[in-house]
Amino acid sequence: MKIDKKNISQKESITIKYFHKHTSKNFGIVSYTGEVGFDRTINQPNLHRPGLALAGFVKLFSYDRIQIFGNTEISYLNSLPIEKRKIIFENIFEFNIPCIVITNGVMPFPELIELALKKGIPIFGSSLDTTKISYLIVDFLDDVFANKLSVHASFVDVYGIGMLFVGKSGIGKSEVALDLVERGHRLVADDVVILTKKGEGILMGTGTSLGSHFMEIRGIGIIDVRSMFGVRAIRFQKRLEVIVELEVWDPNQAYTRTGLDITNIQIINVDIPIIKLPILPGKNITVVAEVIALNYLLKHYGYDAAKVLSENIQKKMERPEDFDISNVNYFEHDFE
Repeated sequence: MKIDKKNISQKESITIKYFHKHTSKNFGIVSYTGEVGFDRTINQPNLHRPGLALAGFVKLFSYDRIQIFGNTEISYLNSLPIEKRKIIFENIFEFNIPCIVITNGVMPFPELIELALKKGIPIFGSSLDTTKISYLIVDFLDDVFANKLSVHASFVDVYGIGMLFVGKSGIGKSEVALDLVERGHRLVADDVVILTKKGEGILMGTGTSLGSHFMEIRGIGIIDVRSMFGVRAIRFQKRLEVIVELEVWDPNQAYTRTGLDITNIQIINVDIPIIKLPILPGKNITVVAEVIALNYLLKHYGYDAAKVLSENIQKKMERPEDFDISNVNYFEHDFE
């Protein structure tokens, strides 16, 4: 599997309009200033609590971040007379801040709204506490600004393991995915899979907004997996855990026989195990894929069949007198 760096993308900024559209829908964030300042941009995923800036110390003021007004900031501002608050807001708005989010369901000061409308700075509010809404916003922004890779593949949840099937066009990736869906597993995406780095060591996969659960089956055409198999047969995102590379059998290629040596591929600085699976007539790739998923689960829970067999062989070699080629030492009327 070759990674084309041209397919890796990352947003440099988003508009306040984009931010409000998604956070209002998912987190219940409301705008107190209408659509004023919706053309402003957010350029990074971090937030800032401007307590020191409100007190007058602006030397280290991270003004280019979303400003969060929590209980601490609101309590301090409540302790001040209106004229003093106006001066503070005027000083803050001298900086090019993207927007302000007021937490805990607190209504904004009228003088803050008045000045924000004049300066074109959006003021948002949330009924959630500061810790909760900050976590949700950062998680959303991390996802928006994360590196993303577009790959030609089929992505299926097999026994809870995210398996990405890659290979040359026409080798049968979609057919394997369809067979797995028919056996009760869940399709995440087919043809175009978007991989997003989510935190350290985690890649999340999803489809495109247009055709994530549509499949192209050569000889049949386009099918809708959700309509055909129901909602049980799909999911919208899944963590990528194993890559299965389908390729035509090559007698000169050395394929793994024991599984002791794990091969990884690095995708957006995340190591993912990759298994090369040769295609042969009569080989049931679907069942093999299920076995790969189950074997991954066993390894995750601490049992590695290849290592156990290797250790057993090593023990027998060390004590050959105990070695018996047969698994049982008696046969009587086919009873055990």
